[in-house]
Amino acid sequence: MGSTASGGDEDTVTDAPPGGRRRVASFHRRAGINCPETRLYRLARLSHDARGMDGPRERVARLGAACLSDAGLVALILGAGPAGEDAGSLAVRALQETGGLWALARMSPAQLCRIRGVGRAKAARLVAAFEAGSRRMIAPETNRTPLSNSEAVFVRYGQPIMASPVERFFVISVDAKNRVRAEREVARGGRTSCQVDPAEVFRLLVSESASGAIFIHNHPSGDPEPSPEDLELTQRLVDAGSLLEIRILDHLIVGRGRYTSLRDARLWPTTTVKSASHVRRNR
Repeated sequence: MGSTASGGDEDTVTDAPPGGRRRVASFHRRAGINCPETRLYRLARLSHDARGMDGPRERVARLGAACLSDAGLVALILGAGPAGEDAGSLAVRALQETGGLWALARMSPAQLCRIRGVGRAKAARLVAAFEAGSRRMIAPETNRTPLSNSEAVFVRYGQPIMASPVERFFVISVDAKNRVRAEREVARGGRTSCQVDPAEVFRLLVSESASGAIFIHNHPSGDPEPSPEDLELTQRLVDAGSLLEIRILDHLIVGRGRYTSLRDARLWPTTTVKSASHVRRNR
């Protein structure tokens, strides 16, 4: 038979069986007695509530998204984890398995689905979030601001394509004051190459009545050093631009967090091709 000890306004059960302790604690709560088990229950509830108040959604609401770690951001996008694992644990594991946020952003939906706990819906959310992050770096209102140097081109157009897992080649057409008229992706390749058709490039520029053009493409390896093929392609584009009297202003190659401007690097090709109007004048 269990013994009890009484002291002050508290009653405790020292050696009662578990069922007895629960019954005594329940009686004490109904009676309003401030027993230790009641206090522990309240402390547990307060601890649970405090954790809920400090979740990623609440931290973003109070402090902004910049306060979250990479894992916190990914967890918020995922929303929930698989059975037996919460979103935070899944996010940490996904980042560890893939090599971090940079690598995760470069993965296709099919590749993301290979991560245990990430299905098609979660993969789609991740891909969409990374794409939205890339697009928001191009502000529509800046299109009327002239592109005065290579850094301005990189900030506006290079940063969004840094994380692309394949090579992508863009043409930016500008007017006589170097204000953007249009930007188009004209080619997309694999991890090491991208086939660009100069005829397609200049068909676009002529249709836009462009006065000039800037070319930009990425290297998925992260190294923006121009390859011999990059230099050869630039030569062909400059020659064609000279023939059609369209100024070719620069060609940027984007790597991981940095870029190479062929103009700035003094790798710009010279051309001996004369424009059509120059040929006609000398006939």
